[in-house]
Amino acid sequence: MTTTSTAAPKQNGVRVGVQRLGTFLSGMIMPNIAAFIAWGFITMLFIPAGFFGADSPFGWHWAPVAEIIGGGGDSALINWPGAMTALTEGDNGNFQGYVGLVGAMVTYLLPLLIANTAGRLVYAERGGVVATIATMGVIVGTNIPMFLGAMIMGPLAAWITKQMDRLWDGKIRPGFEMLVNNFSAGILGMILAIAGFFAFGPVMLGISTVLGAAVDWLVTLQLLPLVSIIVEPAKVLFLNNAINHGVFTPLGIEQATENGKSILFLIEANPGPGLGLLLAFTFFGVGAAKASAPGAAIIQFFGGIHEIYFPYALSKPTTILALIAGGAAGVTTNMLLGGGLGFPAAPGSIIAVTAAAIGGGVWNLVVVYLSVILAAVVTFLITAVILRASRKRDLAAEGDTFGAAIAQTEANKGKKSEHLSNLAASASAGGTAAAATSTTATATAPIQNIVFACDAGMGSSAMGASVLRNKLKKVGIEDVKVTNQAIANLDGTADLVITQQQLTDRAKGKSPNSIHVSVDNFMNAPQYEEVVEMVREQKESGE
Repeated sequence: MTTTSTAAPKQNGVRVGVQRLGTFLSGMIMPNIAAFIAWGFITMLFIPAGFFGADSPFGWHWAPVAEIIGGGGDSALINWPGAMTALTEGDNGNFQGYVGLVGAMVTYLLPLLIANTAGRLVYAERGGVVATIATMGVIVGTNIPMFLGAMIMGPLAAWITKQMDRLWDGKIRPGFEMLVNNFSAGILGMILAIAGFFAFGPVMLGISTVLGAAVDWLVTLQLLPLVSIIVEPAKVLFLNNAINHGVFTPLGIEQATENGKSILFLIEANPGPGLGLLLAFTFFGVGAAKASAPGAAIIQFFGGIHEIYFPYALSKPTTILALIAGGAAGVTTNMLLGGGLGFPAAPGSIIAVTAAAIGGGVWNLVVVYLSVILAAVVTFLITAVILRASRKRDLAAEGDTFGAAIAQTEANKGKKSEHLSNLAASASAGGTAAAATSTTATATAPIQNIVFACDAGMGSSAMGASVLRNKLKKVGIEDVKVTNQAIANLDGTADLVITQQQLTDRAKGKSPNSIHVSVDNFMNAPQYEEVVEMVREQKESGE
């Protein structure tokens, strides 16, 4: 069994570099999404305008809520079981202020989780510990939700720790390893925390202020919908994580802390544009694209797996204009009518969007739904026009127009995807891309460990792994491990790695000795049948 690797043109270096940055940023945020959701629900329930707050729109005020959100009160509230830590105490014996659960989570817990995760990505557990210590200095030095600071200081502190350990690697006397490692990490963490408090924190505060002012400027001039010109093309090229997790999520959390919701959470996560695109392919597409679009629409809208519509957009690049128009329509609706989410909607399904929007009240939920509907309608109408205009040409091109679209996508991108040499569907698409050099790798060992890899290692890769796992079970193969994970976590132990075409180059860099299969669509890729057959033949031959 062989794979063919073709060097990508130099212009793809920037794209791959941005993808790697996006993957790293996503790797910091995505594992901690559950904590963001927990904070979002607590905020939704207990802030003054929340379900149980003093200004509850439903009249469900609950007295101990003041203690949960913090900010002040008297000793009667402080004596409530589970009270937060007191900050100051007045002459009359009453507490003047205390840390509430809402504020403590967004100010300390969430940034520290991000910092720890980032540190682990760079230098395992040791990097995570030092990153957390250093980021604490940044947080205390600014006293605001310091997500950007955590996303920069965390990796930086872990990298410095890694470089420090290299100074005496192999030079420590036996028996002193734990002493040196613990004290060196503790001292370095102290130094970085102090530096973060006095220097790094104020710098990040300034950067955060500038970015926040830029967003406010766009909103004031009603120009925020123009952001869709960047976001929608970035999504289909797998570049969206750098924008979403690097800018929108940190700024959105700060806005939600102040206002209870943020429009920024819905710029990238709005499922409307993807739904409109897939519905248009359902009614006006041809071949495999038309047949698979209805199922993809359900998965995208209710499952929140946005990656599933990317191949459809790339198969007809002009439809990206429809996505931009649909995304801008959704942003405009939320901007004019005041819609927003209380916390990140991850994954971006209508279910997650509903949960994140309902805390803003009935009107906010209506506005958010309207933004999703209008985004879908606008995208659908423009995509329908594009597909109808090229329908005859697509039908005349060849029987499998989706396969032809894959070849067209490769030609437009100037990049040949990597495929198993005996996968006929992929081989037929290979001749249109410019090739430079090629190398051949042979599978000499049985395939026992198959990994689906994507940016975050959750949504689309989990779906693909489930599909292939079921196909293997149908032919009686149950001893082959099929899992999913983030590309950044590939460790070279996988026998076979399956990725979407745009991500294969990065996967090969992380797991160079594995067989790599590029697919266009995780849901119904024809390559799965070939992989199943290959594994079955190996089992029968005793390899």
